[in-house]
Amino acid sequence: MKNGKLKKQSQLLEILKRLAKNKAAMVGLFIIIVMAVIAAFAPLIAPYRYDEANFYNIFQPFSKEHLLGTDQLGRDILSRLIYGARYSLKIGIYSVAMAATAGAVIGSIAGYFGGVVDDVIMRILDIVNSIPGLVLSIAVAAILGPGFTNCIIALALGTTPMYARMIRASILNIRKMEYLEAATSINCSSARIIFRHILPNAISPLIVLATMSVAQAILTAASLSFIGLGVQPPEPEWGAMLADARTHLRQYPRLVLVPGITIMIAVLSLNILGDGLRDAMDPKLKD
Repeated sequence: MKNGKLKKQSQLLEILKRLAKNKAAMVGLFIIIVMAVIAAFAPLIAPYRYDEANFYNIFQPFSKEHLLGTDQLGRDILSRLIYGARYSLKIGIYSVAMAATAGAVIGSIAGYFGGVVDDVIMRILDIVNSIPGLVLSIAVAAILGPGFTNCIIALALGTTPMYARMIRASILNIRKMEYLEAATSINCSSARIIFRHILPNAISPLIVLATMSVAQAILTAASLSFIGLGVQPPEPEWGAMLADARTHLRQYPRLVLVPGITIMIAVLSLNILGDGLRDAMDPKLKD
């Protein structure tokens, strides 16, 4: 048992060392950490409340009082961006965590038991996969109604099959390993074998996929908010900020550019970090 823990710790250290050598991934990680810290301490960092309107200061340009100007209601754009990080990052992380957890359980059951159980689960997943993810998320959000929690559920349901298929494929590769046969021979329960022995050895690809999927979830959440099915005003989710500003695009393009660039930076950083994790976890890249 002790040797196993030491081996896992050494593998983790090796992955972290490889990741630290990837400068692009470290830049992406740094940006995400900065965004997370800003979101966590938004009330202390933001110069104004996100819903503080001043109709005498509408459409103000960049200035010392309002570094990124104000919107059509006189609200400080920088403050709304800072608070918006809370909503966008939470939606991305929570929806991916929900989808990855559900997908891991479903994929584990399908891959471990096989046979009829696998066939039934995979056919159901095929039906869900036949619907484009964004369309499915829109449909679920329309049924449940707009809002923060419903947006997370809609995004999670649209991506769960992806995780289930990936975990199933990983489990099919390790199902006949000797340590699983040994666990079966000493009458370990199926649940213990799945959660104690199979999932920990099949989770590396899941971590990489989840990291990169947070970026896609943020983009999809912004799309839902843009069409009115995501986070609702006055909450300053980045996609909702884009939706609010679209009618003023020609006269005040900065209202769209500022949240749009923020989304781009967050998504790019997460994708770069995901690429770095994938390279660090690939055993073929060992020196």
